Order: sequence, then structure tokens, then C-alpha cells
Amino acid sequence: MARYTGPRVRVSRRIGFNVFENKKGDKALQDRPYPPGENGRKRLRETDYGTQLKEKQKVRYMYGIMEKQFRNYYKTASRMAGITGENLLILLESRLDNVIYRSGFASSRPQSRQLVSHRHFKLNGKLVDIPSIQVKPGDKIELKESSQNMISIQHSIDTGQDREEANWLNVDKNKKNIEVLSQPLRNDASQEIEEQLIVELYSK
Repeated sequence: MARYTGPRVRVSRRIGFNVFENKKGDKALQDRPYPPGENGRKRLRETDYGTQLKEKQKVRYMYGIMEKQFRNYYKTASRMAGITGENLLILLESRLDNVIYRSGFASSRPQSRQLVSHRHFKLNGKLVDIPSIQVKPGDKIELKESSQNMISIQHSIDTGQDREEANWLNVDKNKKNIEVLSQPLRNDASQEIEEQLIVELYSK
């Protein structure tokens, strides 16, 4: 299963956004709010294409998706009824690993992806190890019995109390289970994403 394993801070500095949601990324952007490299401090005029590409890369890294998979998500979104950009974000928000992250059982999407890949969660009673599974209303997700006391999951729950809860999910942090109440909406994804730039990029 392909995933990005390169330097994360450099990516965040190049994009200008902490796409991996880690403390190192926040600190790096505060200390050096410019792209990496010897020419990073120079103010270079960015083209429309460069702006669109940066937005696409930002979303791709945020959700931990490789290029081919992201393009397939876009193709699916463009065939759905409604606004393509919003459909794209709804598809990404509906990924199983994102649901685990939104529920507070992981402190980041990479961590939630790992938890799913290592078969710590059940979907509708069956163990799963595919982070990209699309959840739908009525689905029930639960932590398997032998993983109930995992320190990393409990730490994420304890330290994420101030995180805004997703109103399309019903989360029981004591029993460590999740019920998908409805499909996510555009407002459930980050407001810092400009999805129209991605649509413009792929429309060329």
C-alpha cells in the first residue's frame, strides 16, 4: 500500500501549510515561514498554475493520498451530481481512516491510517485493514477487544478533548465505537481548503 515516507517538514514549508498536523510542522512554519532551499526567502511571483498545483498537493498530503488515487477520487467526484469540488472533499472525508481521526481516536491522519492498516478496528463487525474504505450512513465502527487498552488511542482521546466534534458521527469514547449518522458536508472539511482551485487544475 503506497504512502508518502519522505521529509514532512519540507513539504509543509513548501506548501505553506502544516499538512501533516504535527508539532514539528507548526514550529517550522513559525520559525521559517518560507519555502526550503537557498532561494526560499526570495519572493517569486507565483503563477495561476502554481497556486492550483499547491492547493492540490496540500489536500493530497493532508489526506495521505498518492497522485493516481487522488486523480481517481476527482474523476469519481466529477461524475457525481452536485458541485465537483465539494463532492471531492465529501469523498475524502468519508474515508475510514479520516473517520477514525475525526472521532478523536488518533491524533493525526497518518496515525489513524496505521491503526486501520494494523487491523485494530472493525467495520460492521468485521476486521478491516483498508484505510480508504468509504463509510456510509448506518455504518458502525468499533475498536476490537484486544486493542481497547492501547495507550496511543487513549492518549489521543485524552489530549483531543478540545477538538471540534464531527456532527455527522456519533462517537462513544468510553466504549470506543463510532456510528456514521449521515454523509459529511462541505463544511465538515477544513475551511482552509480552496477546492475550486483543484477543479480548475484538473479541468485544463
